Amino acid sequence: MPTLKNQPLRRAIGVLALLSCIGASWPTQAAAPEDRPVRVTKDMLGAGIVSSGVTLPPMPPVTGNRRKPVPSWGKPLPYPIVIADRRNNRLIEVTPDKRIVWEFASPNLDVYRGNEDVNFSHDGTRLAVSEEDNYDVHIVDYYTRAITWTFGQPNVPGKGQRLNYPDDAHLMEDGSFLTADIRNCRVLIIDPKTSKITTEWGRSGNCRHDPPRTLHSPNGATPLPNGDILVSEIRGSWISRITREGKLLWTVQAPGVSYPSDAFMTKDGQVIVADFAEPGGVVIFDPLTGKVSWEYRVKSGEGMLTKSSLARELPDTGDIIVADDLRERVIVIDRATKQIIWQYGETDKKGHAQGYLNYPDGFDLDVYRDWRPKSAGAH
Repeated sequence: MPTLKNQPLRRAIGVLALLSCIGASWPTQAAAPEDRPVRVTKDMLGAGIVSSGVTLPPMPPVTGNRRKPVPSWGKPLPYPIVIADRRNNRLIEVTPDKRIVWEFASPNLDVYRGNEDVNFSHDGTRLAVSEEDNYDVHIVDYYTRAITWTFGQPNVPGKGQRLNYPDDAHLMEDGSFLTADIRNCRVLIIDPKTSKITTEWGRSGNCRHDPPRTLHSPNGATPLPNGDILVSEIRGSWISRITREGKLLWTVQAPGVSYPSDAFMTKDGQVIVADFAEPGGVVIFDPLTGKVSWEYRVKSGEGMLTKSSLARELPDTGDIIVADDLRERVIVIDRATKQIIWQYGETDKKGHAQGYLNYPDGFDLDVYRDWRPKSAGAH
């Protein structure tokens, strides 16, 4: 299948916007020398070790999975979400009626801080977590609330068995851990049983777009139901679909997106990707034609996004859920009206008490447990 490219003018405009965006959104301090501890700043520590203080209810058992989820809550949000509340250094699960039902606060800021992406394992019992500016990835046991595995050395960037700004974290069906190692320009599949890298796409020190041989600052690696992997590259706004065996199926530049963040597929085979810009946006497009079918981008006011890092199509409703990082909220946008119909977090206000977030950077849907109130038919 041919490589798809945008027109030269659009590409030039996109590059200029990208360079501006990267300068504003990547860490302002210079990258630390490899194999040496970084200087941990106040911003990186965020709020420290915090908790909402809410008394948490008993955890229900796993009764659903991605193919057969538990009963839906319907609009506006069909399932509870676990949020990577980055600068609160915690994971927090919120139901559609905005109850906090589960929370994992950092047990130690040297080892665990700045969680920025979170995704459930296939069986719903574990969480894959990435921490860009702590240079590590983790597995967290949902029921024991404990870190059970770490790859990379906290606070120490490097190559090989170390990481340098890892973004995105997924546990695939076979138990392998998938992550995008941005500054090493590679995507890794790691066996948690042995902590050995089993697949490496891209090469440290060779940052250019020629997937899967070389990648240019990949920040997203999403496993698809059939085993393929969707890779997003910051530089050039490339989205590529690659088989588990390393065969490139297609690669295309995300139209009108200056900084693609964590692309996903919609149920009809299109790509949905957040634009980590200011103002931010969400674009859904056909990867075979490059044609945009839906876009959300508001220039000012309550509806404006600021550095939106993740957007996904919701099951059942087809609406769009977005992590609006620097406006301190996770929102649901009605697909038809483009109006915000659900929000957790107070717009532009940081906090860790109930109802507040501090740089929410990632989320995943809890389709595994029925958290509905008993009056609604919970088990």
